[in-house]
Amino acid sequence: MTLPQRALAVHLLTASGAVFAMLALLAAAQGKWSVMFLWLVVAFAVDGIDGPLARKYDVKTNAPRFDGVLLDLIIDYLTYVFIPAFALFQSGLLPGWTGWAAIITITFTSAMYFADSRMKTTDKSFQGFPGCWNMAVVVLFAIKPGFWVILALVAALAVAMFLPLKFVHPVRTRRWRAVSLPMALVWTLCAAWAAWVDFDPASWAHWGLVASSAYLLLAGIAQQVIPPRDA
Repeated sequence: MTLPQRALAVHLLTASGAVFAMLALLAAAQGKWSVMFLWLVVAFAVDGIDGPLARKYDVKTNAPRFDGVLLDLIIDYLTYVFIPAFALFQSGLLPGWTGWAAIITITFTSAMYFADSRMKTTDKSFQGFPGCWNMAVVVLFAIKPGFWVILALVAALAVAMFLPLKFVHPVRTRRWRAVSLPMALVWTLCAAWAAWVDFDPASWAHWGLVASSAYLLLAGIAQQVIPPRDA
């Protein structure tokens, strides 16, 4: 394959996330939550590899007809925000008005965050919680806390989107990447297994989900507190 063909193939790989999003939505519409999360995990894995490939083959130069950043944002909004918000509402984890409050908060604040030109920091981390509601919701499905806990978490993460807090990108943030990247892989494995066993409360994957999610949520904030060694 020529370099332009490889660059175009990367765009096609990114676009496949839209197909996985539709398959996840169809499963969610039928109440098949485990199947929905399995498709979202596949989409998450694709999102993890298409960025490095896009940079390797320089898609902006070799396949400039398609805007890879815009394509990625569209699919990320579907798989990270829209479908998880629907699942949180439709599953009954948030009854009555709490479900409405959650989906309105999640979809509205995430739309504003995804359009924020300052969402990336100089070290390629995220400025504010990066709208990874898919990661939050799969943990909620696994541990099933009370609805007040869920509502409080939704409110806290929505506010955190616009606070001067740093959240690591497991691939692009170089500091602690030797830990962050394996943690992201652990999260992916645990999420897939938890969904595969239909969120069996006895599954070991739940502990792995909580631990890896806590690291990915707090690592960037810890980096703000702990100065790098070369400083």
